[in-house]
Amino acid sequence: MKQEEVENKKLLPFMVNFLFLLLLATAVCLATIPQSIASADSVSSPIFYESFDQSFEGRWIISEENDYNGVWRHSKSQGHDDYGLLVSEKARKYAIVKELDEPVSLKDGTIVLQFETRFQNGLECGGAYLKYLRLQEVAGWNPVEFSNQSPYSIMFGPDKCGSTNKVHFIFKHKNPKSGEYVEHHLKSPPAVPSDKLSHVYTAILKPDNEVSILVDGEEKKKGNFLLADDFEPSLIPTESIPDPDDKKPLDWDERAKIPDPEATKPDDWDENAPMEIEDEEAVKPEGWLDDEPMQIDDPEAAKPEDWDDEEDGEWEAPKIDNPMCEVAPGCGEWKRPMKRNPAYKGKWHPPLIDNPNFKGIWKPQEIPNPHYFELDKPNFEPIAAIGIEIWTMQDGILFDNILIASDEKVAESYRTTTWKPKYEAEKEKQKSEEELSGFQKVVFDLLYKIGDIPLLDAYKLHIVGFIDNGKKKPNVTIGTLISSVVVTLVICCKTLFGGKKPNVVTKERRTHNAAATNQGRTVEKDEEPEKETNATATAAAARRRRANRRET
Repeated sequence: MKQEEVENKKLLPFMVNFLFLLLLATAVCLATIPQSIASADSVSSPIFYESFDQSFEGRWIISEENDYNGVWRHSKSQGHDDYGLLVSEKARKYAIVKELDEPVSLKDGTIVLQFETRFQNGLECGGAYLKYLRLQEVAGWNPVEFSNQSPYSIMFGPDKCGSTNKVHFIFKHKNPKSGEYVEHHLKSPPAVPSDKLSHVYTAILKPDNEVSILVDGEEKKKGNFLLADDFEPSLIPTESIPDPDDKKPLDWDERAKIPDPEATKPDDWDENAPMEIEDEEAVKPEGWLDDEPMQIDDPEAAKPEDWDDEEDGEWEAPKIDNPMCEVAPGCGEWKRPMKRNPAYKGKWHPPLIDNPNFKGIWKPQEIPNPHYFELDKPNFEPIAAIGIEIWTMQDGILFDNILIASDEKVAESYRTTTWKPKYEAEKEKQKSEEELSGFQKVVFDLLYKIGDIPLLDAYKLHIVGFIDNGKKKPNVTIGTLISSVVVTLVICCKTLFGGKKPNVVTKERRTHNAAATNQGRTVEKDEEPEKETNATATAAAARRRRANRRET
């Protein structure tokens, strides 16, 4: 028993340390679980989110207005399994709207507006923006009658056509004095990315009156709703305005300078004198060849033997520069050069003097602005629906992942999980295509150089035509060329390194084969068609040569 007690005493420190470590690990786990839960709960849910994973039919309302005949489609983004709302036809107007379950207030706290677009076929002229619409009951509009006249609180998104290239941010605000709604445009908005990749656009409205515009998660523009430098026109009107009833007096003279009324044109001033005259002192250079033309017929050119005057027209030798003119001062009729006319003065105008009646540039007097007001923050009206109302010359515009949130982290998390994987995959594919495109350019440049080889001049038009057609389907053409080169190299290798030797056909063997072939038929009857066929082929070849010569 004493031996067992000794062994138990040795195990006791080990057991104590083990239990201590077990309790410590348990405490760490228990401390971590609440943090994880808190971390998971720190990112709130979005107020509204549309992924278009399911068809939009029955959930989004297509406008029934006559002008909006563009067809919306539920379609996959090119190269992805992710669905979106697709603009399917060119040169059409489109209008579709989604009513929110509850109106979204823009007055309290942060509001984030975010969505994705992809111009799958590029963008030359068209818009891809969203309109965040006001309450129907207040504004008086109907979803099936949604149009460009439907009232909105905010319009946001890319637009490009002609000189317009911007990511719009426009908000409508009701003047509390006049009761009118005024559009306020963000100054110097960012440009639209000019590619065929998916891009995500984010507008963050903050409680400190700031708005941030992000493209692909990167801030491109920041502004303050209350500053005149950031929005046009300014949200807060000026305190005074020009008096609309003030009129410029009839005797108000704004001319700082006037023609001198006492000045007279000098007697020797000739307004009709030409600007240039012939140089009478010029002398024809010695050795000038008056009777020699600048160009002559090429003495080495000869009329082609197969030229047909009736079919090809009268043959004329090509022209070359007259070699006599290269060694002489000049050829042809000599004319005196022109020089500036010293008597030229142009049209006479009296000199300008200070206007003794000048009163300055007239401006109407300033009066207090009856519509002036002051605000601490914009009085935005709630968002009741999201609408897409665009006119575009492009098809292939895809809308996806439309989001409204009250937390910037929510928008960031959606960008990370929904947009970025697609964007990275598209960019990698684009990079591969650009690398292939560079290789294609090298191949086709080489082919054009082959067409310039003098030995192939007779076939140059055919070669260039083949290359031009091949550029329409470069991958197929280059693949065919590479395959042809590989097959040719294989045949050459087999021939040079142990391939089957070609059979040598002797004259006697050819005679024997011909006799065997012609046995049982008359030779004269077979020879005549052969001669006729050869003559036809020769005539066709001659016509092709004449056609090629005319084209060159």
